[in-house]
Amino acid sequence: MRLHNVNTVITGASSGIGQAVASHFRREGASLLLTGRRPELPGGDPDDLYLPGDLNDESFVSELADRAADHMGEVQVVVLCHGFQASSPLADMTYDAARETLHSNLLSSFLVMKHLMPLAPASGASMVCVSSRLGMVGMPNQTLYSASKGGLIALARGAAIEWADRNIRVNVVAPGLTATPVIEASFQRRPDPAAYRRTREDSIPIGRLATPEEVADAVLFLACKESSYITGAVLPVDGGYTAF
Repeated sequence: MRLHNVNTVITGASSGIGQAVASHFRREGASLLLTGRRPELPGGDPDDLYLPGDLNDESFVSELADRAADHMGEVQVVVLCHGFQASSPLADMTYDAARETLHSNLLSSFLVMKHLMPLAPASGASMVCVSSRLGMVGMPNQTLYSASKGGLIALARGAAIEWADRNIRVNVVAPGLTATPVIEASFQRRPDPAAYRRTREDSIPIGRLATPEEVADAVLFLACKESSYITGAVLPVDGGYTAF
């Protein structure tokens, strides 16, 4: 119960890594306000407050902050798990797709910071941003995604310095390939899904994909008091991929 009665807001909580983070935090006793794009929260708890919506819409983010203030008063932990991936060669990507990628992965995170962190108590708070290994390295057909996730890392580091005197810690978890429904579905669209999976696994030193729960373990560490002297850090959870 490391987060007993700790007021926590988690974005992207309706699937994948966000869903695993919510499960971990629920187990540790956190009081949860969750948001995601799905109309209903799969496998949620009756004690959770779930508010579906689009984090690219500042009016919704403002509403989310108002609900947090009404329901919780103060917010001690914020976890940003939402995101959007658009794969395309740089020269073929449309401006609209590029804009959506940057809005969904970077500017929406700015909006959450802007509206939620004023609810941090005087004793301090912790924010954990889920970025990507591709925020630190390049990959063909992922240039805009890398730019958005790299921008999220820079945003988190800047916020960590700006808010250090308020004892608001801001850190980043950078997962590698993770066995989420989105990734599994992308494998299944390949002509030979098993062969493609093996190719991707062979690119990872540990030789397998992460599980959402393994990424959630890292998020939980950065949210808890065990990491109380860590801020502005990027923790890769990528099986050694960025150690090359």
